[in-house]
Amino acid sequence: MAMPLRDLWPRWRASLRRSPAAFQSLLAGLPEPALWLDGAARLRGGNAALRAALGPSLPLRTGTPITLIFAPESRAALQQWLAGGPEPPELRLAAPLGQPGLIVLPRRIALPQGEAVLLLTDAAPRKALAAQLAESDRLQALGGLAGGIAHDFNNLLSVVLGAAEEARRHLGENPDPALAAELEQVRQAAQRGAGLVRQLLAYARQQVLEPRLVPLNTAVSEMARMLRPLLGRAIALELVLDSPGRLVRIDPSQLDRVLMNLAMNARQAMPEGGRLTLATSRALLLQPEPAMPEPIPAGRWTVLEVRDTGHGIPPEILPRIFEPFFTSRPQQGGTGMGLATVHGIVRQSGGYIAVESRPGQGTRIRILLPRTEAPAAGPPSPPAASLPTDRAQAEPAQAEPDPAEAPMAAPAGGGPLLLVEDEVPLRRLAERTLRRAGWPVLAAEDAEAALALAAESPPALLVSDVMMPGAMDGPALARALRARNPRLPVLLVSGYAPSVVEEGLSDQGLRFLAKPYTAAELTAAVADLADVAGASCGTPQS
Repeated sequence: MAMPLRDLWPRWRASLRRSPAAFQSLLAGLPEPALWLDGAARLRGGNAALRAALGPSLPLRTGTPITLIFAPESRAALQQWLAGGPEPPELRLAAPLGQPGLIVLPRRIALPQGEAVLLLTDAAPRKALAAQLAESDRLQALGGLAGGIAHDFNNLLSVVLGAAEEARRHLGENPDPALAAELEQVRQAAQRGAGLVRQLLAYARQQVLEPRLVPLNTAVSEMARMLRPLLGRAIALELVLDSPGRLVRIDPSQLDRVLMNLAMNARQAMPEGGRLTLATSRALLLQPEPAMPEPIPAGRWTVLEVRDTGHGIPPEILPRIFEPFFTSRPQQGGTGMGLATVHGIVRQSGGYIAVESRPGQGTRIRILLPRTEAPAAGPPSPPAASLPTDRAQAEPAQAEPDPAEAPMAAPAGGGPLLLVEDEVPLRRLAERTLRRAGWPVLAAEDAEAALALAAESPPALLVSDVMMPGAMDGPALARALRARNPRLPVLLVSGYAPSVVEEGLSDQGLRFLAKPYTAAELTAAVADLADVAGASCGTPQS
């Protein structure tokens, strides 16, 4: 461990009093470049690290003026500093054999009789760390922008989906085939847009996650069985798994999504075939580790590694691979959201991602998740049969059930359903859908109006948007109404999921429905909530 400068001064001064040779021996043991100056700013000695930085073209000789050891552009600042002026933030050493000189961060230790020691720390690691932190801030800012766009876009898509379903319902049982086909194209386009928005939310770290303890080796092995037929015969899939029982806390479906996206990305990088390796291990970092796109903090990590032998990533585009909509293979139909989605999922799960790649040598992606030693609560969830990838949005959406055949609620005697949504077209569509399903509905545009309606007619179930104008959002409205009726079932609806929604998902009487939703999804969510919570919401209206 490095000793602070203030603790080195007494030792160095004592060593200098004993003999110059002892002092020079002390300098020689320093790992960073160091030089010893006399009172006239001439060289008295230096260490091996300084000689290595300068190269053989500039031998260190006693009596050499200090200015000759530094590049011409740094000499004026150096002389001002040695004369009592401000410490320069950085200096450049003289160039070895015509190469750019090393940029260093200078520190000075004063010695008796006007002498001094200059310690010269390589600035490159600190500059790299600063660049990584700036890149992390930039990605976070992009995530905030993506989340805001996704929220507004989800409201628009909800209206488009609802209006298309309403129009299809009005066509009756024997619609004009051409008109029905046009409406189906509208619906499918809206569904593809919804899938893209879900990827934006993943990148922005605003998904609703259901994390649980997952045995990592088991999850990777099960996912590997799904990947083998997708990779094709030309790509060999290799598993290198650490000791069994390694646990991570993550949403199992999102872990599958991460593996699927990374595997499909690797497949595209190996068109002639190759090897894809999935490996698990542990890592103990005693200090932050520089990485791309951001430094990895010190700590105990469980590591999931994905390696391929593909073409590699050119260094000029490597810093951009986690940007949303950035793709180096537009001709292959990708949306550019695959790695952005992976980055968002990993960060929202408390982990970090690190990428290393060289053209022609393949790519290595490490995912570091916080290590946990707690016992698993049960067997891991099996991988989903169909997982979204970067290319999934190019595929046509499957037909949704006709809203007329959506699951119907079975309300008995009781209060009305209170619907709160500030988007007027969406509120009208949801109200019509719920009334057709047999629910008596009170509709409000904000929390204040909802509280006024609830005071006159206490609701038996609340369906509310999360983000609303005014001082009270959906979760706050739910808490206010539950102060009057603690058993009130609540369905929160939103285009994205703040942490208050995620925390509430553990409540048996609280559910979350992501926008955009179909009429069938809305009625099914309400019916399920009423069934679980034992709600009764009035008699069906005729």
